[in-house]
Amino acid sequence: MPYEISDKKREWYRHVAEKSRMRKVAAINGELACVVRPENKPKLYPEALMPLLPKNGFRALSLFSGGGGLDLGFERAGFEHVASYDVLDVCQRTLQRNRPAWKVFGGVEGDVSRQDWSSYRDSIDVVHGGPPCQPFSVAGKQQGAQDSRDMWPSFTKAVKALLPSVFVAENVPGLGEPKFADYVEKMISEPLSKDYHMTRFLLCASDFGVPQARKRLFFIGCRSEKIFRRFRLPQPTHSFERDLLCFLPRTMGVREALGLEDLGWDALAPTLRSGFTGPRKSTSILNSKASQRVWDRLQIWPNGVQKNRTIAGQFPPENEHFRLSVQDCAILQGFPEDWHFDGAVYQVLGQIGNSVCPPVSYAIAKVVLELLGG
Repeated sequence: MPYEISDKKREWYRHVAEKSRMRKVAAINGELACVVRPENKPKLYPEALMPLLPKNGFRALSLFSGGGGLDLGFERAGFEHVASYDVLDVCQRTLQRNRPAWKVFGGVEGDVSRQDWSSYRDSIDVVHGGPPCQPFSVAGKQQGAQDSRDMWPSFTKAVKALLPSVFVAENVPGLGEPKFADYVEKMISEPLSKDYHMTRFLLCASDFGVPQARKRLFFIGCRSEKIFRRFRLPQPTHSFERDLLCFLPRTMGVREALGLEDLGWDALAPTLRSGFTGPRKSTSILNSKASQRVWDRLQIWPNGVQKNRTIAGQFPPENEHFRLSVQDCAILQGFPEDWHFDGAVYQVLGQIGNSVCPPVSYAIAKVVLELLGG
């Protein structure tokens, strides 16, 4: 949903966008008097946070696949990828670009609400997915069931049709707020409680080595009560906060992760906003005034993200802060450098910002593997 802004503010946005565009044109034409930054070389390798495990024989089906955060995490944990479904064609192209051998459905064929799941019945061990979060996010105005993007009924319908041994679902923390308690009970718990034993919990991305202050809500359901009793929360593998009692590996700050010069201070990146939320075709990852203050102190410009590091380095912002590329944003979300996204910049940022951080999904996949006896 677009933001409700005044005509005056809208005109200001247009002015800023045009000014930025002209600055970019001048930089490309060699007319901008500024120091071109050399390309940064990230120090974080997200694949190292997800050591590749041997194939375990369990089969996973992906719904609302987006940019592939859950798909990648489960793959790294040894699960066999059965198929991915997402209504956005650009997400289909991204997944096919990275995994040509995968079966991926997009557009009408990828619309989870339109599928007959009978062909997969009795052949799926895990169903995982992240139904659109906008109905429950602040940026999406938290309209819940009144939002046309609410796809939880389609997710629960798919799970009931497939009856996998385990399901995993992800969403924004807002879904766990008291205002949505009735929704969760009626749309998630009641439809699935007959067939599943369920739990829900919050995970923080930085606890798994991702340099971002990002929290997400997860639901896990098990058909077998015996299996469910084995459930244990994914345990942190890393920590950003250091103290004498912390023996976990250190989560990098955003500047260190991106390979930027040391300012004597570093921090986790604020939660990256999806380019599919907010002003149309936005190339900003800024999600609040509070996050703006963090980015300012980090001397990183959260607006006007560019399609590659070469272009980003050609025209630093007027305040000379570091300008991000989509590759940098992907690193901050926990995607490996060799995971490439299709589409325009705002579409890439949409896929990144909507994705489960792969190291987080990897941690969940390992818990699921333990539940299944792997």
